Amino acid sequence: MQNRPYLWRSLTPKQRSEWLTQRKLNQLPWHSPSHVRTEGSEFFHITAACFEHRPHIGRTLARMDAFTSELLEIANAGPQRSNAWCVLPNHYHLLVETGDITRLLRELGRLHGRTSFQWNGEDEDRGRQVFFRATERTIRSDRHFWATINYIHNNPVHHGYVEQWSDWIWSSATALLLRVGTEQAGRIWRDYPILDYGKGWDSANL
Repeated sequence: MQNRPYLWRSLTPKQRSEWLTQRKLNQLPWHSPSHVRTEGSEFFHITAACFEHRPHIGRTLARMDAFTSELLEIANAGPQRSNAWCVLPNHYHLLVETGDITRLLRELGRLHGRTSFQWNGEDEDRGRQVFFRATERTIRSDRHFWATINYIHNNPVHHGYVEQWSDWIWSSATALLLRVGTEQAGRIWRDYPILDYGKGWDSANL
């Protein structure tokens, strides 16, 4: 059974290239942000982590794929939608617009419960706690919105998985780059810097 903490790092360059090619062909589109919000809706940055930062999500590449698909199905259900997202081996980030954050968090809790039960069976570790919790932060301004997008897309680089955004396939970064172009993405990165975004709640060596 695969027991490497970060499976992506163990792949050869050829294996990574093949996986990237396959995944990018099926990349979900990145939604452009709403300049006029739906009445009663707000933007939220949602973060959820595995218990003790263990890489349960990333135990296998297939598990990463399956979890990402389920997560995005929930995040884009009904009128709500994701504007940026990133899934890593032991945590994930979502930037979503929703009119009912309580319901969305409840659905994410159900996803955590379903996948925990499934993965504990696969890993022969019944009773193990897989997820810690999901937390949400309301987006306060346009500047906060774009800094959050930069933070989410830079997360795999920040944690040392890849050197460039586009090298991490479990994120909306590639779709953003394809949509706005690298020049515009570079301007967004310079105009809305991350600075100390995440300090104190996402600073662990995940």
